[in-house]
Amino acid sequence: MGENEIYLVRKIREGHATFFEETWPSWIGGLLIAFLSILMFVWGRPWGVVAGMRNWGDWFFTSIGLYSKTIQSPLINFASVMDIGLIFGAFASALLGREFSLRVPPRPEMVKGFIAGILMGIGAALARGCNVGGFYSAISALSLGGFAMMVGLICGAYVGLRYLLWELEKFPPRMSAPAAQKAEKSKFDWRPLQPWIGVVILGLGIIASFRYSALAYTKAGGFLLMGLCIGVVMHRSRLCFVAAFRDPFMTGDSRQTKAVALSLMVAVIGYGIIKWSGLRGEMVYVSNTFFFGGLVGGFIFGAGMVVAGGCGSGTLWRVGEGQIKLWIVLLSFALTNALVRYYMDTTGLIQKVGRAVFLPDWITYKWTIILIVAFLILWYLAADWNEEEDIVVID
Repeated sequence: MGENEIYLVRKIREGHATFFEETWPSWIGGLLIAFLSILMFVWGRPWGVVAGMRNWGDWFFTSIGLYSKTIQSPLINFASVMDIGLIFGAFASALLGREFSLRVPPRPEMVKGFIAGILMGIGAALARGCNVGGFYSAISALSLGGFAMMVGLICGAYVGLRYLLWELEKFPPRMSAPAAQKAEKSKFDWRPLQPWIGVVILGLGIIASFRYSALAYTKAGGFLLMGLCIGVVMHRSRLCFVAAFRDPFMTGDSRQTKAVALSLMVAVIGYGIIKWSGLRGEMVYVSNTFFFGGLVGGFIFGAGMVVAGGCGSGTLWRVGEGQIKLWIVLLSFALTNALVRYYMDTTGLIQKVGRAVFLPDWITYKWTIILIVAFLILWYLAADWNEEEDIVVID
C-alpha cells in the first residue's frame, strides 16, 4: 500500500510538471483554441473579447450617470462571463505553474500602456471587435471584414514595432541602482503554495459554472467554464496574437503566426459546417466592417497592441498572471471602447464604416471554405519561409 501511494504521488507530480510547469507547443494551443471557439459557437455565440470589456465600461459609465442605457449585469452577460473566466483561468494556470507574480513596470511603461489601451479601444470600436471578434472569429464566420482587419493588423503591427525600435534607440532603458537592489532583495517565497491556491481557484470556477446552471443561467455557466479553459490554454501555450503579427517583422520567428494560421484553418471548417447546416445564422459575426472599419480599425488596434504588449485576449491572460501594465491597458481599453462605441451607436456612425460581406453569398460555402483554407496555408508557408530567409525582418 505504501509503495502504491508513493507511485501515485510520483505520477501526480509528473503530470503536474508536464501540464503546468512546461510550456505547451503553440500549435497545440492553437488547435485547442479552435476547438473551444467552435464549442462556444455551438453553445450560443462565437468567441469574443471586446464585448465583455465594453459591458464593464458601459456598466461603469451608467452607474455614475454619464449616460442612460440599459446594461446587462457583468455577472450574467455572456461575453463578460467569458472574459472573467479567461482571466481566472490564466490566474489559476499561473499559480499551478508557480509563475504568478505582480510585475510592476517602470512608470513610462504604465503611461504607454494607458495610451495603447486607448488606441486599442478606438480600433476595436471601428472594427467591431479586437483580434478575436474582428479578426479570428470574423474570418471563422466567413466574413470578408475579418480579412480587412487582418491587413490592418499587419500594417499596424509594423508601425507599432517601428515606433518601439525608434524609442529603444533614442531612449534606452535604464535601471536605477535602488531599483536593482530592490529587485534582488529576498522576500518570502510563496511559490510552493501557488499550485494549491491554483487548484482552489479552478475548483471555485467550476463550482461557479454549475451554480449558474442551478440559478437558471445555464448558458452563462457554460461560457464561464469555456472561458476558464481558454485562459488555461492561452497561458500554458503562451499563445499570442501580438507575436503572430509582430515577430515576422522583429525576429522572423514564425511559431505564433503558424499557430494562429493552423487554428484558423480548423475554426473556419468548424464554423462553416455549423452555418452551412443551419445550426447558427449565416450573418452571425458578419459585421459591416468591410473595408474601412476593418482596415482602419485593425491598423489602429494593431499599432496599439504592439505598444501595449498584449492584444484583446492577450491582455486578459496577462492580467491573470499579474502584469500590472496590462491591468492599465485593460482599464483604458474597456473605458475607451465603451465611450467610442456609445458615440458611434447614438450618432449612427456605426452603420457607415463599411459593408457586411458574407463570402458564401458570393462564391458558395464550398469555395469559400476551400479558398480561405488555401489562403491560410499560404500564410503559414510564407511565415515559415520568412523565418528562414528574413524577407520582411526589420534590420
